[in-house]
Amino acid sequence: MREGYGGTGPGAITPDGCAVELYARLPVGEEPDIIAAAVPAGAHILELGSGVGRVTHPLLERGFTVTAVDESADMLARVRGARTIRGPIEDLDLGETFDVVMLASFLVHAGDEEVRRGILRTCARHVADGGCVLIQREGADYHTDVPRERVDPSGFTVRIASVEPAGEGVDSVRAEYVFPDAVWTQTFLSRPLTKEQFESALAEAGLEVDTYLTPDGMWVRAVPSV
Repeated sequence: MREGYGGTGPGAITPDGCAVELYARLPVGEEPDIIAAAVPAGAHILELGSGVGRVTHPLLERGFTVTAVDESADMLARVRGARTIRGPIEDLDLGETFDVVMLASFLVHAGDEEVRRGILRTCARHVADGGCVLIQREGADYHTDVPRERVDPSGFTVRIASVEPAGEGVDSVRAEYVFPDAVWTQTFLSRPLTKEQFESALAEAGLEVDTYLTPDGMWVRAVPSV
C-alpha cells in the first residue's frame, strides 16, 4: 500500500486504495462520449490507469484500439479485448507512441509532486507527433464542497466524507461507496491545482493546453509544446 493511501471493503485492494470489486460495479459515465468527440475515429489510445476497464470497454466498442496500463494485476485481469501492461505509470517507457494518451481518474493530482512529474513525462514520451493527451482534472470545489454525496440512479451512494490537510499543499481525501449489500472506502492523497498550476505542470513536461473540452474545465486536451 502506498503511504497515505488505503481502502476497506470486500475483495482485493490496490496499492492506491482502490477496491477491485467496487470498480467492477461502478457504471461508466460520460467519459467515453467526451473522449470519442475529442480524438480521431479509430485512434490507438494509451490508457494510463485503466483499472478494470470501465472506460476501456466502451472505447473498444466505439472502434478504438486501447493499450491499458495499471499497476494492479487484479484490475487488469478484468480487462477484455485490450492489450494490457502492468506497472506504475510514472516509470512507463514502452518505446512507442500513440495517437492519444489518456490520463483520467484525477491522476494528475497525485499528492507526490515527483510522481506527478513522472506521470506527465510518461504522457509526453508516448504521444505521437500530431497526437494529443487527454487529462481529467478535479472540479474547482472538489476539496471545499465537503461533505457531499450523490445517489446514483443504479442505487448506490458515493460520498466524499472528508478532506483534511496532510501537509505541503496536499489533502487526505476519504471517499465512501455505499451499496445495498456492501460498503467500500478509499483514502488517498490529492494535491489541488489551480488552472495556472496545472498549466505550469504541463509546461514542465513539454505539454500545453490545446482546449478545455468541458464547460467545467475538468477534461482537457493537451498537445506537445511547439
